[in-house]
Amino acid sequence: MTSTISTSQAAILGIGTALPVHSIAQSDIAEFIAHSLQDSPDLARFARRVFRSCGVETRYTCEPAFLGSPEECRYLPEGDPSDIPTTQDRMDTYKREAAPLGLKAAQAAINDAGILPDSITHLITVSCTGQYLPGLDVMLIRQLGLSPRTNRLPLIFQGCAAGLKAIQMARDVVQGAPGSQVLVVCVELCSLHFQPAKEREALFAASFFGDAAAACVIGSPEPHHRHYLDLGTGYSVLLPDSTEDMTWEVGDTGYDLYLSPRIPKLLGEHLETELASLLEGDELPELWAIHPGGRGIVDSVEEVMNLTGDQTKYSREILRTVGNVSSVTIIFVLHAMREDMKSLDQARSEGVAMAFGPGLTAELMRFTYMPAQSVAVKEQDHALL
Repeated sequence: MTSTISTSQAAILGIGTALPVHSIAQSDIAEFIAHSLQDSPDLARFARRVFRSCGVETRYTCEPAFLGSPEECRYLPEGDPSDIPTTQDRMDTYKREAAPLGLKAAQAAINDAGILPDSITHLITVSCTGQYLPGLDVMLIRQLGLSPRTNRLPLIFQGCAAGLKAIQMARDVVQGAPGSQVLVVCVELCSLHFQPAKEREALFAASFFGDAAAACVIGSPEPHHRHYLDLGTGYSVLLPDSTEDMTWEVGDTGYDLYLSPRIPKLLGEHLETELASLLEGDELPELWAIHPGGRGIVDSVEEVMNLTGDQTKYSREILRTVGNVSSVTIIFVLHAMREDMKSLDQARSEGVAMAFGPGLTAELMRFTYMPAQSVAVKEQDHALL
C-alpha cells in the first residue's frame, strides 16, 4: 500500500516595512564621498558621476553622523583615518538599532496578516550587516510576545539574496508542517559599513546601499484572506565562473564589499536559461519582482527577458526612493507590487521573484497575486477535511 504526503498551500499573508527616521538625499551622500576624496580629484569627479547615474535619489540611515557636515563625519574622514569607527563600534550601533527597526516591520506584518503573535510557530531572522548573541531572534520573541518555544532559524551573512531565500524556506516549512505560521524578519543597516573609498569599485558599492527592515508572515491562506501572494516553486542556483564577482568580508573598520562591474553581464548570460527551467515551458508571467541590486541589474533583466518598463517599475521605484537595502529589498518590491495590485483591483496574476547575492547566487521563485481565495483552492481544502 502506498501512502501520499499532502502539503499545505503557502502564501505571504502579511507584509510590513520600516525605515529609519533619517533620510539622506543622494546628492548629499555624493558630497560626503567627494569631500573624503579631496586628495584624489579624479576619483571625486567619478564618484559624483556614479552617484548621479545609479538610479537612487533617497536613502535612509540609522546613523545621524551622516546628517552633519562632511568635515565632522567619522565614517568618511578626509584626513587622519585613525578615528574611523572600528568594526566593534559599528556592531555596537547595530545591536542598538536593529531590533527596534525589525520590531516595527514585524508588528506591521503580523497586523497585516490579521493574526495574533502567539500563533507564530517559526521565526526566520535575516541580516548580513551585523551579528551578536543572544541575537535579533531572541529580542524579537521577547518584544513581540511570541511563544518562547517558537522555532528560531537565523539566516546570517547571506547577502542580498537572503530575503527571498528566507521566504522560500518559510514556504517549505508551511508545506511540510501544515498549520505552521512563519514570521520572516529582515534587518539591514548597510550604512554602518561606509568607509573611505580609494578605488572605483568601492564607489560602486557605496553609491546605492541604505538601511531598512521588512517582514512577512507566511502561512496557509483561509477563506477570509485577501490580496495575498501564493508561493509557487523556486530554487537557488550558483552561477558559473562568478565566485569572486561579489564578496562581503569582515574587516577591521566594518565589512568590506566588492561588486564587480561584470555582474549585470553575468546575469544577462545565465538568467534566461534559469528562468526557462523555473517556468517549465509556461508563458512569461505578468509580474516581475526583481531585486534592484543596482540600475544595471534591472536593465539587464529587462533586456534579456524583453520586459516592459511597466513590469520593472516596482524595482526601479524602490531603488529610487530607498536604495538597495540588501536582503530587505525584495520584500519592499513585493509589498509595493501587492499594494498597487490591491488599489487597482487587479485580477489574479502570475509572477516571478528574483534576488542575487554572493556566490554568485540567484534565488528564483514563482508566485501568484490572489485578490481572494479561488474556488478551486476552496474545493481542494474541503476535500482534505
